[in-house]
Amino acid sequence: MHAICNHEQMRKNMFNSVTKVLCTLYMVTLSLLFTACRPKETTSFQYHVDKFYDLEILRYDVPEFDSLSLQQKQLVYCLSEAALWGRDIFYDQNGRYNLRIRRALEALYVQRDKVQCTDQDWTVFEKYLKRVWFSNGIHHHYSEDKFLPEFTQEWFVNACEQAGVTYDPAILPVMFDPEVMTKRMTAQDGVDLVACSAGNYYGEGVTQAEAEAWYAAHKDNSPEPKWIGLNSQLVKNEAGEIEERVYKVGGLYGEALEKIVYWLREALKYAENDAQRAVIEKMIEFNETGDLQTFNEYCIAWVRDLDSRVDYVNGFTETYTDPLGITGTWEAMVNFKDLKATKRTQLISENAQWFEDHSTTDPRYKKEEVKGVSAKVITAAVLAGSCYPSTPIGINLPNANWIRKEYGSKSVTIDNLVHAYNEAAKGNGFNEEFMIDEETRALYEQYGAVCGDLHTDLHECVGHGSGKLLPGVTKDALKEHASTIEEARADLFGLYYLADPKLVELGLLPNGEAFKAGYYQQMMNGAMTQLVRIEPGKDVEEAHMRNRQLIANWVLANVTAEAPEVEIIEREGKHYLRVNDYDGLRRLYGELLAEIQRITSEGDYAAAKEIVEKYAVKVDPELHREILARYEKLHLAPYKGFVNPVYTAVRNADGEITDVKIDFTEGYTEQHLRYSHDYSPLPDVN
Repeated sequence: MHAICNHEQMRKNMFNSVTKVLCTLYMVTLSLLFTACRPKETTSFQYHVDKFYDLEILRYDVPEFDSLSLQQKQLVYCLSEAALWGRDIFYDQNGRYNLRIRRALEALYVQRDKVQCTDQDWTVFEKYLKRVWFSNGIHHHYSEDKFLPEFTQEWFVNACEQAGVTYDPAILPVMFDPEVMTKRMTAQDGVDLVACSAGNYYGEGVTQAEAEAWYAAHKDNSPEPKWIGLNSQLVKNEAGEIEERVYKVGGLYGEALEKIVYWLREALKYAENDAQRAVIEKMIEFNETGDLQTFNEYCIAWVRDLDSRVDYVNGFTETYTDPLGITGTWEAMVNFKDLKATKRTQLISENAQWFEDHSTTDPRYKKEEVKGVSAKVITAAVLAGSCYPSTPIGINLPNANWIRKEYGSKSVTIDNLVHAYNEAAKGNGFNEEFMIDEETRALYEQYGAVCGDLHTDLHECVGHGSGKLLPGVTKDALKEHASTIEEARADLFGLYYLADPKLVELGLLPNGEAFKAGYYQQMMNGAMTQLVRIEPGKDVEEAHMRNRQLIANWVLANVTAEAPEVEIIEREGKHYLRVNDYDGLRRLYGELLAEIQRITSEGDYAAAKEIVEKYAVKVDPELHREILARYEKLHLAPYKGFVNPVYTAVRNADGEITDVKIDFTEGYTEQHLRYSHDYSPLPDVN
């Protein structure tokens, strides 16, 4: 799943990306055909839940859930249960001590009445626990840096003694020593990426060279290759040889996968059609066997299921947090199709071949026939694993290039999450502080949301599905830079076409001026405002943030010297982005798209390394200090995540589900404590 993050998330352009995209206010003047089905505006729905450190917790509405059939509600319920049972897996993948740490913290929290301490001590403890929940471990979900407690090790030890909480002493240096496990995942050049990353994708003592050699020796070079390493951990046996521990029932994470399989079997009872039933059966088989050929068959069946309204992602999918980009993190999302808004994405999908044919890339790198880019707008029902609490707002799956080429892909935009971000961001003062003038702000307020939605759609529907690898080039050719380059490729594809008259012709944009709102936002975010998510003195590490900075910095470095198309100017001691020539900016996007596609198609690792390190990693310290100071005055949280609604099955005397109720009142702390109590099957050490 290629994920997009929001913008004040501004994800994906997050906010994730501010975990792939631009987020904004929605334009209601488009025709009904292309207007997303939004939750009804009401003052009774409370989007804001909690706020701490640089994080804000929101809740999202699930419009039209009540209009689903009973069978669809039953299916959503069972798939949601399957999603929640995988929570522990993601914690453990993020670090081998995370479950031990989380459980010790939670045990202390529930015994808090026994602890004698100041209110300040307890406040910082509670904030640390909330942060661990948000990041699914002790490393920041976006920067990858370990965050240290504000309470001391001595306080923690004494508090546990008072509360009668036992813990593994091995967690103490992991929690408190700033030199131990400093990065969840590092992309730093010149270091052993495996040894210097705290993620639990490789056993202790495994080096980058050993892992790469193992993968090279086991690579599947067939025309329909299996994704070797997707669902396994590489470890050393007693003889010091590298071997796999496969994620499957009876294998690594088997206790959780067994629960997931149980609920997938329950979901089979309520499948909407035979195609959906085949998808669920293949996922069950994959979880039970760990067989990667079965996973390929699952992906193909999933892509072909176009008629079901309810859909899901559940399993080992994205590879962003494996330093070698091989092993998938566990994630899940249950959703159903927004029937009205999907007409917009379907129109883009229907024209996918036109977009492919008219891009700026070399004809050698274009697909002769774009197959099966099915696109829809969805309503998220439950988020889990690496989709929770911080989540993408767009998805394009499967990730295997050969399946995309032969069978196509599914692309989705998650409309109710974008709506929640937008509702929560209203009137926060961000645009007034960072946009250059009132004219630009007015343009953005009028067209920003539609540009954000369309860029997400183009990124997912046609960007990730565009282009092809040359014969002999494999998906792992770009190594640690693969994710950054891929996200840049999809973003640039969307940006180039956002300004194309074709979008006006299709009715997706109201006029030829609207695209400027999206262009300004992308450049401002990539060059300046996404820096609010970076600590002073730190490099940019996360792939989506690197992507956005790469695009913006490359453009600024390649403008026309005499008459720059875009520039950063200083006015009254503050820096602003100014666009002087939007058509010229589009030309630059097209030039960079051509080069990024060439790098991808040829598997040019040296060029990928050079362009990423030159434009995507380093931060101007003076500009960074200024941006942070201006942002601090707004009292905003740069990262946002969600609590899930609570689904309750109503059963008759025979145990049959007769209805499913939905509730939106559960708080952030209450939800995580409940999840840890009800959905935590893994042992401390796996």
